[in-house]
Amino acid sequence: MYNKYDLRTITIKQLIVMRPVKELCDMLRERGMKITPQRRLIFEVLQDGAEHPTAEDIYHSVRDAMPDISPATVYHALNDLVAMGEVTELDLREGKRRYDPCTDGHYHLVCLNCRGVVDIMRASENPKLLPEEASGYQIVRCDVVFYGYCSGCQG
Repeated sequence: MYNKYDLRTITIKQLIVMRPVKELCDMLRERGMKITPQRRLIFEVLQDGAEHPTAEDIYHSVRDAMPDISPATVYHALNDLVAMGEVTELDLREGKRRYDPCTDGHYHLVCLNCRGVVDIMRASENPKLLPEEASGYQIVRCDVVFYGYCSGCQG
Protein backbone atom coordinates (compact mmCIF):
# COMPACT_ATOMS: atom_id res chain seq x y z
CA MET A 1 0.00 0.00 0.00
CA TYR A 2 1.42 3.38 -0.99
CA ASN A 3 1.84 6.01 1.68
CA LYS A 4 2.50 9.39 0.07
CA TYR A 5 4.38 10.64 3.11
CA ASP A 6 7.13 8.07 3.54
CA LEU A 7 6.96 6.02 0.29
CA ARG A 8 7.18 2.71 2.16
CA THR A 9 5.17 -0.39 1.43
CA ILE A 10 3.43 -2.73 3.76
CA THR A 11 5.28 -6.03 3.59
CA ILE A 12 2.01 -7.97 3.67
CA LYS A 13 1.64 -6.93 0.02
CA GLN A 14 4.48 -9.24 -0.99
CA LEU A 15 2.99 -12.16 0.88
CA ILE A 16 -0.34 -11.70 -0.86
CA VAL A 17 1.18 -11.51 -4.34
CA MET A 18 3.26 -14.69 -4.23
CA ARG A 19 1.22 -17.87 -4.59
CA PRO A 20 1.04 -20.18 -1.59
CA VAL A 21 3.73 -22.85 -1.47
CA LYS A 22 1.20 -25.62 -2.14
CA GLU A 23 0.02 -23.90 -5.33
CA LEU A 24 3.60 -23.42 -6.51
CA CYS A 25 4.28 -27.11 -5.91
CA ASP A 26 1.11 -28.07 -7.81
CA MET A 27 2.17 -25.88 -10.73
CA LEU A 28 5.59 -27.52 -10.85
CA ARG A 29 4.03 -30.99 -10.73
CA GLU A 30 1.78 -30.05 -13.66
CA ARG A 31 4.92 -29.15 -15.61
CA GLY A 32 6.47 -32.51 -14.82
CA MET A 33 8.96 -31.18 -12.27
CA LYS A 34 9.82 -32.85 -8.98
CA ILE A 35 8.82 -31.33 -5.69
CA THR A 36 11.71 -31.85 -3.32
CA PRO A 37 11.97 -30.78 0.31
CA GLN A 38 14.70 -28.37 -0.82
CA ARG A 39 12.44 -26.63 -3.36
CA ARG A 40 9.61 -26.42 -0.88
CA LEU A 41 11.89 -24.81 1.72
CA ILE A 42 13.22 -22.31 -0.86
CA PHE A 43 9.62 -21.37 -1.73
CA GLU A 44 8.81 -20.91 1.96
CA VAL A 45 11.83 -18.66 2.51
CA LEU A 46 10.77 -16.47 -0.42
CA GLN A 47 7.16 -16.37 0.69
CA ASP A 48 7.96 -15.55 4.31
CA GLY A 49 10.50 -12.85 3.56
CA ALA A 50 9.80 -9.17 3.13
CA GLU A 51 13.25 -8.54 1.67
CA HIS A 52 14.55 -8.81 -1.89
CA PRO A 53 17.03 -11.61 -1.22
CA THR A 54 19.93 -12.70 -3.38
CA ALA A 55 20.39 -16.39 -4.21
CA GLU A 56 23.17 -16.39 -1.64
CA ASP A 57 20.84 -14.98 1.03
CA ILE A 58 18.31 -17.72 0.30
CA TYR A 59 21.04 -20.36 0.30
CA HIS A 60 22.24 -19.28 3.76
CA SER A 61 18.65 -19.27 5.07
CA VAL A 62 17.88 -22.81 3.90
CA ARG A 63 21.32 -24.23 4.70
CA ASP A 64 20.60 -24.03 8.43
CA ALA A 65 17.67 -26.43 8.01
CA MET A 66 19.29 -28.49 5.22
CA PRO A 67 23.09 -28.46 5.54
CA ASP A 68 23.55 -30.63 2.44
CA ILE A 69 21.74 -28.28 0.06
CA SER A 70 23.88 -26.87 -2.73
CA PRO A 71 23.90 -23.34 -4.15
CA ALA A 72 23.04 -24.89 -7.55
CA THR A 73 19.76 -26.23 -6.11
CA VAL A 74 18.83 -22.72 -5.00
CA TYR A 75 19.70 -21.22 -8.40
CA HIS A 76 17.71 -23.91 -10.25
CA ALA A 77 14.64 -23.33 -8.07
CA LEU A 78 14.89 -19.56 -8.55
CA ASN A 79 15.31 -19.92 -12.31
CA ASP A 80 12.18 -22.09 -12.41
CA LEU A 81 10.21 -19.49 -10.44
CA VAL A 82 11.42 -16.68 -12.71
CA ALA A 83 10.50 -18.69 -15.83
CA MET A 84 7.02 -19.28 -14.39
CA GLY A 85 6.60 -15.56 -13.63
CA GLU A 86 6.26 -16.21 -9.90
CA VAL A 87 9.22 -14.06 -8.87
CA THR A 88 10.99 -11.22 -10.61
CA GLU A 89 14.75 -11.17 -10.98
CA LEU A 90 16.14 -7.72 -10.17
CA ASP A 91 19.45 -6.30 -11.30
CA LEU A 92 20.09 -3.35 -9.01
CA ARG A 93 23.65 -2.72 -10.19
CA GLU A 94 25.38 -4.42 -7.29
CA GLY A 95 26.95 -7.36 -9.11
CA LYS A 96 24.33 -9.89 -8.03
CA ARG A 97 20.68 -10.49 -8.72
CA ARG A 98 17.91 -10.13 -6.19
CA TYR A 99 14.56 -11.89 -6.26
CA ASP A 100 11.22 -10.21 -5.66
CA PRO A 101 8.13 -12.31 -4.93
CA CYS A 102 5.94 -9.27 -5.62
CA THR A 103 5.47 -9.46 -9.39
CA ASP A 104 2.84 -6.81 -9.94
CA GLY A 105 3.89 -3.42 -11.26
CA HIS A 106 5.76 -1.41 -8.67
CA TYR A 107 8.90 0.64 -8.28
CA HIS A 108 11.96 0.09 -6.10
CA LEU A 109 13.88 2.44 -3.85
CA VAL A 110 17.50 1.39 -3.17
CA CYS A 111 19.82 2.79 -0.54
CA LEU A 112 23.26 3.42 -2.04
CA ASN A 113 24.94 2.78 1.31
CA CYS A 114 23.28 -0.21 3.05
CA ARG A 115 21.72 -1.59 -0.19
CA GLY A 116 18.28 -1.84 1.44
CA VAL A 117 15.43 -2.19 -1.05
CA VAL A 118 11.91 -0.89 -0.54
CA ASP A 119 8.88 -1.59 -2.74
CA ILE A 120 6.93 1.49 -3.76
CA MET A 121 3.35 0.77 -4.76
CA ARG A 122 1.83 3.41 -6.94
CA ALA A 123 -1.77 3.68 -8.05
CA SER A 124 -0.61 4.62 -11.54
CA GLU A 125 0.78 2.20 -14.10
CA ASN A 126 4.44 1.90 -15.00
CA PRO A 127 5.66 4.53 -17.44
CA LYS A 128 4.78 3.84 -21.04
CA LEU A 129 6.54 4.77 -24.27
CA LEU A 130 4.65 6.25 -27.16
CA PRO A 131 4.87 4.07 -30.29
CA GLU A 132 7.21 6.57 -31.95
CA GLU A 133 9.51 6.55 -28.90
CA ALA A 134 9.79 2.74 -28.87
CA SER A 135 11.79 2.76 -32.14
CA GLY A 136 10.12 -0.43 -33.28
CA TYR A 137 10.86 -2.34 -30.06
CA GLN A 138 8.26 -4.63 -28.56
CA ILE A 139 8.38 -3.58 -24.91
CA VAL A 140 7.97 -6.50 -22.50
CA ARG A 141 9.06 -5.00 -19.19
CA CYS A 142 9.82 -1.71 -17.49
CA ASP A 143 11.80 -1.35 -14.26
CA VAL A 144 11.79 1.89 -12.29
CA VAL A 145 14.43 2.13 -9.58
CA PHE A 146 15.15 5.18 -7.44
CA TYR A 147 18.57 5.37 -5.76
CA GLY A 148 19.28 7.44 -2.66
CA TYR A 149 20.11 7.19 1.03
CA CYS A 150 17.69 5.78 3.58
CA SER A 151 17.04 7.68 6.79
CA GLY A 152 19.41 5.36 8.68
CA CYS A 153 22.30 6.10 6.29
CA GLN A 154 21.85 9.84 5.98
CA GLY A 155 24.15 11.79 8.13
